[in-house]
Amino acid sequence: MIERYTRPEMGALWTQDAKYQAWLDVELAACRTLAVQGQIPADALAEIEAKAAFDSARIAEIEREVKHDVIAFLTSVAEHVGPSSRFIHLGLTSSDVVDTGFALQLKRSGALLLEGMDRLYQALVHLAWKHKDTVMIGRSHGIHAEPITFGLKVAVWCAEAQRNRQRLISAIDAVSVGMLSGAVGTFANIDPGVEEAVCADLGLAPELASTQVISRDRHAEFFGTLAVIAGSIEKIAVEIRHLQRTEVLEAEEPFSAGQKGSSAMPHKRNPILSENLTGLARLLRGYAGMALEDIALWHERDISHSSVERVIGPDACIIMDFMFHRASGLLERLVVYPQRMLDNLHKMHGLIFSQRVLLALTGKGMLREDAYRVVQRNAMQVWEANADFKSLLAEDPQIQPYLSAPELAALFDLGYHTRNVDAIFARVFPEGQPQ
Repeated sequence: MIERYTRPEMGALWTQDAKYQAWLDVELAACRTLAVQGQIPADALAEIEAKAAFDSARIAEIEREVKHDVIAFLTSVAEHVGPSSRFIHLGLTSSDVVDTGFALQLKRSGALLLEGMDRLYQALVHLAWKHKDTVMIGRSHGIHAEPITFGLKVAVWCAEAQRNRQRLISAIDAVSVGMLSGAVGTFANIDPGVEEAVCADLGLAPELASTQVISRDRHAEFFGTLAVIAGSIEKIAVEIRHLQRTEVLEAEEPFSAGQKGSSAMPHKRNPILSENLTGLARLLRGYAGMALEDIALWHERDISHSSVERVIGPDACIIMDFMFHRASGLLERLVVYPQRMLDNLHKMHGLIFSQRVLLALTGKGMLREDAYRVVQRNAMQVWEANADFKSLLAEDPQIQPYLSAPELAALFDLGYHTRNVDAIFARVFPEGQPQ
């Protein structure tokens, strides 16, 4: 992934050195287990652990000749260890090392992603409670519908984030699985107990049954989960982009001193962070599709998945990590305009209370079809003549027999629509407001 979207903490887990270190971690864990079983002399293990190292440049040099990255890696390690290197990689095949090493990288990345997920959630929780009672218009199809609060909008995002956190934990567990079963997965040249001990040493679970590779449904779950989470972040980003539109301007991304929005128009303040998050979410959806394609491999093994994972492994983790922190920073500094929300809410001259009027008329005995017709007729006059909805209703002779002036006025109460916000918050945040 390009530096622009790479945070150093996550990027460090996906360098060539980091990959080879994960491979070396697997090889050393295998050596320790085999030494316990008496297959590697104690002095040889001591020498291996003391000298085992690699040189990425040297590995690249060797690979140019042998055309096999794991063999090149093992050759480089052997050059550091010396004669005792003959005990390294006993009974293993390349995929044992590559797949288990990949699992280590994904698990380590997952720990950072969980930190990012938690930061995002805390930003959402703070924003939701801060604006629990900030009234705004709810929209359907982009059109004014009925009143909500901005906090309620964010509480919906919080509930989604809670589910996404559980999805992420499950997905990390799914890929935190190792395999040391040898060629075609039969354990012909290595005991199953070695796999169990090595995985325990590395903090991984052993694959229940493998071919020569770990089944890629696990990886599809992981990358698919990242795509789902990215979609949730995009959902937030698209909402902010809409709210920042000049005609709306109910919320706005932070705009720092010295920041410039346009090379041509000095007045511009654009939702660039949200737009960036939208674009990055598209990448993760693409990576999820690639991971799904990797599930079906030929027989016990092919390497059609390998080239895909060399790209999507680092890229997806790096992008997801970046998205978490970019979205968190945006939400932590989001500028909200409550007065503008109220101003926009009243632009429809009371039309947003049409459903309540409809229900009141039916409650007083008018047939629903007749009530809908009379309310809609008055509503259309508001649309066309920019009139006041409540005044038109009060003057309508078909409505007057059913609703008195005080009864009609009571139907235009904002509090009616927001009276259950506390109950909804209690469902999303059963632990209450954080201190």
